[in-house]
Amino acid sequence: MATISPIDELITLRDILRYAVSRFRAADLVHAHGATTALDEAAYLILETLHLPVDQLEPFVDARLTRAERETLIGLIETRITTRKPAAYLTGRTYIQGVPFKVDERVIVPRSYIGEMLFSGLFGGDDFTLIDDVQAVTSVLDLCTGSGCLAILAAHIFPNARIDAVELSADALAVARENVAESGFADRISLFQGDLFAPVKGRTYDLIITNPPYVDAQTMAELPPEFRAEPAMALDGGEDGMDIVRRILKDAGRHLTKAGGLICEIGTDREILDEEYPAIDFLWLDSVESSGEVFWVTANQLRKI
Repeated sequence: MATISPIDELITLRDILRYAVSRFRAADLVHAHGATTALDEAAYLILETLHLPVDQLEPFVDARLTRAERETLIGLIETRITTRKPAAYLTGRTYIQGVPFKVDERVIVPRSYIGEMLFSGLFGGDDFTLIDDVQAVTSVLDLCTGSGCLAILAAHIFPNARIDAVELSADALAVARENVAESGFADRISLFQGDLFAPVKGRTYDLIITNPPYVDAQTMAELPPEFRAEPAMALDGGEDGMDIVRRILKDAGRHLTKAGGLICEIGTDREILDEEYPAIDFLWLDSVESSGEVFWVTANQLRKI
């Protein structure tokens, strides 16, 4: 008996979506690169590939797909399973707060909680804020910029700011250049290759943003394939994950204006910093999907180090 291909049986977007979710779950994939469930990642992969709005599944879910579209999607679903590469590497694009970013295997897939926080009202909101007047911010530094995503998002939020973005990896910086060129903010964002503050020696900023490598050695050794597909240097934070964070804390105070502050993502090991820096009053922040994985600290606090 001839085998019937899924390409011939799966006709609508809904069919392909259901098939993808079943295949992803059966393969026990890890979803942590912009999507947290098999359904979310399948929807993203399908909509992005079909050049449809990635946040508008419902209007298209019962649309019939052409054979060529079905062949492409089935192929991508199988590639996601066999390679275990994050979907963003397969589509070449990801989104934070609706802003698109080019991405490939030269750079970590953008997914910082700080992106959500920049748009949450913590900066220029009506209630509790870290910075009351976003118009007054004239200088921002993004350390470990990777794809340039946080620098670009900062340009959206702080309209009068010039933004410096530093990245050690030449490969990642090449991706950042593409994103900055397409962002509409190339006149306000400057990219530098180098190690943390070295390329901006002597400069001070109203705000420093950073999502540095913070994965500890044990976790690095146990990473699932989806994370091993990313550049190790973008993840590896040393034995306890805090090596680069410590270096940032040591020098950040000298690179902040008097009323400035630092926002930094460090993962789930906040107790390490709370114990190691008892003189610093870290303000731990929550997002929709995280609790206490990002801290805010002022220039005055940092000068106690």
